[in-house]
Amino acid sequence: MSLPGGGRLVLDRAKTRDYLLSRTHPIGRFKANFFRSLGYSVLAPERLESDLQRLVGGAQALLKEENAYGRKYEVRGTLRGPSGKQAEVVTVWIILAGEDVPRLVTAYPGAGE
Repeated sequence: MSLPGGGRLVLDRAKTRDYLLSRTHPIGRFKANFFRSLGYSVLAPERLESDLQRLVGGAQALLKEENAYGRKYEVRGTLRGPSGKQAEVVTVWIILAGEDVPRLVTAYPGAGE
């Protein structure tokens, strides 16, 4: 199944720039090294955002958790970064209870990374 509401994804700039691409974030700094190795930059987080949107558009979503807060989905795919290098990536999205738009929770290297 495709991600419900996949045409209306919400990617918060703080999530991409200040978390996934930040070398100083307590948790995100480990992910930043991975995304930067693909050529993504904290100076141009919109490229990572558009590539994550494109990844979701062509991939299957797996419902991983459902609780009072909403439904979490996992979408896996391949990112080709600005450097031309590509890697498998896992993205996690949540559709909050009472809403119908998926919001990016996190992204990280897929299997084999």
